[in-house]
Amino acid sequence: MRILYIDTTTTYLYTGVVEDNILLKEIKEEYKKDLSSVALKEISGMLDSLNLGIKDIDKIMVVNGPGSFTGIRIGVTIAKTLAYILNKDIITISSLEAMALSSNKDNIVVPIIDARRGYVYGAIYDRNNNAILKDQYIKLDTLKLACDNLLDDYSFIGNNNLVEDIEKYSPNILKIVTTYKDREPTNPHLVNPIYLKKTEAEENKEIELI
Repeated sequence: MRILYIDTTTTYLYTGVVEDNILLKEIKEEYKKDLSSVALKEISGMLDSLNLGIKDIDKIMVVNGPGSFTGIRIGVTIAKTLAYILNKDIITISSLEAMALSSNKDNIVVPIIDARRGYVYGAIYDRNNNAILKDQYIKLDTLKLACDNLLDDYSFIGNNNLVEDIEKYSPNILKIVTTYKDREPTNPHLVNPIYLKKTEAEENKEIELI
């Protein structure tokens, strides 16, 4: 069983191929604004280096948010297109779920992604990766206060410096894939981005209607 992992929910491309619980190759690179133009090329190059074609992939696992609006669409579009054309199973996973599972800490994990203006996409997961606080768009101060009041031992993880002593996020692609490889697949047509927050255009339109 070969599984292709795709995550473009931030400015990074995280992708890899896992075969029978062995990580064959992975890419963890930040491309910022170039992500949309290089993601598919990098994934294709990774497969070529393994002497594999996309037809040799049995299943696709894609991170479908939350995170960057543009970034999420890139990965989801690639995954849906490949899954549909080649009739492959597709599995979705939350970016915060992947972050929590990749933590090297032994305590409760609080993954956060910067959503700007004092907000984050955040959640709280126990060490069995069960959600204590589900993924949501939340004020960072509110999340920190909840952690201080409700938790005895916790740590933050993310690719930002929003809090002190935050654990730098580097996805453990092998662990993520092996943990969720048997998750129920989704019809490619039904795989959608999970934004958790409305776009600025949508928010402005609501303000205008008021």
